[in-house]
Amino acid sequence: MSEPLTIGIAGLGTVGGGLLDLLDAHSARLAAMIGREIRITGVSARSKSNGRENRLGKMTWFDDPVALAKSPTNQVFVELIGGEDGVAKAAVEAALNAGKHVVTANKALLAKHGVALAALAEKNGVALNFEAAVAGSIPVIKTLREALSANRIRRVYGILNGTCNYILTQMQSEKRAFADVLKEAQDLGYAEADPTFDVGGFDTAHKLAIITSLAFGSKVALDQIHVEGIESITQADIEAADSLGYRIKLLGVASESDAGIEARVSPALVYKDSAIAEVSGVTNAVAIDGDFCGNILLVGAGAGAKPTASAVASDIVDIGFGFIMPPFVTPSAKLKVHKRAKLDHHYGSYYVRLALDDKPGAMAAIATRMGDRGISLESIVQHRPVTPTAPGAVPQPPSKAAATVIIITHETTEEAMRKALESIVTDGKVTERPQMIRIEEL
Repeated sequence: MSEPLTIGIAGLGTVGGGLLDLLDAHSARLAAMIGREIRITGVSARSKSNGRENRLGKMTWFDDPVALAKSPTNQVFVELIGGEDGVAKAAVEAALNAGKHVVTANKALLAKHGVALAALAEKNGVALNFEAAVAGSIPVIKTLREALSANRIRRVYGILNGTCNYILTQMQSEKRAFADVLKEAQDLGYAEADPTFDVGGFDTAHKLAIITSLAFGSKVALDQIHVEGIESITQADIEAADSLGYRIKLLGVASESDAGIEARVSPALVYKDSAIAEVSGVTNAVAIDGDFCGNILLVGAGAGAKPTASAVASDIVDIGFGFIMPPFVTPSAKLKVHKRAKLDHHYGSYYVRLALDDKPGAMAAIATRMGDRGISLESIVQHRPVTPTAPGAVPQPPSKAAATVIIITHETTEEAMRKALESIVTDGKVTERPQMIRIEEL
């Protein structure tokens, strides 16, 4: 058997602990597979305590992750610290400059500095692997980099954030308000105390930026992604979508055309009978549409100690086999500039919820404004509010109150929709900002 493959691990939190467990459980099998032992020679974390002392054994402790990254005792540096800058970036750069292979789960780092880090890895002839940065145990990075490399990818899309999918699933199944389910997600550890990164769509955007680059051979361009979160989704939207045959999911979608790359993160209505509509709870799903492979859907655990450790370990095994390729498939110097397609030109159907001032002529005015922009309406459903009454009494509708109006349009442009809704707001026919959600034909 050859000399051991030595690794240093920076970050011993959830994922780092899971990686230690995996390597303990499968060390003999992995050694037989790649022909040499995988040996952890050094570790670094915020604290040496926290019950880790007994697990460290003969591993050398490093207070400074950058020192670990540079240490001659390891050939592979595993970065599980997190963060787009600071010590994580410094440590990864130090390892690459020292001619060491790097494995990272850091989506934020790659979304901001991926191209520069890829160039550094290529310059030094080492691997920069990041399967764990997107969708946990789902092998989407390897699928795009290897299995589908001969295809021209037309579109990638998916559910890339388990927290948002859990919230929307619970709102759907238990008919509960967004704030209530969010609090539960925080109590269960699915959402952070400040959940903005998840529910605001930014976590999904980081992941979409990475797979967009892999899919289309473009530079990673986080700032070119349109981002909307799920904070505005109400129980009224969930129920209206359900009655019309849809589910609401937070999707990351990227497609390429002659106009450029359209990459967006936003809530979307998907048909109930579509495969992605059935993906519930904290589960992730990624779909890839290629010209020869057709549409492929990958579903699995998107986060957690074991799923993410599985992805990290798979990258280490690749290095053990000596498998090294440009991090984004296309050499970094040949990655094309991300040409952003204007979202105004997006063409599709839309769901609109309006709180309509319930006065004579209001509905006709709405239809007129839509018609002015050439928007054809597929359906209009109006729900008149009722006044609560004593038990057993017949509810009575108020004479003057906002009525909820749900509109489904035929295919039109985003620009036409936004201008029509601006006119409706200006006319003063609605009592709150309209809710507009794209309908995705998947």
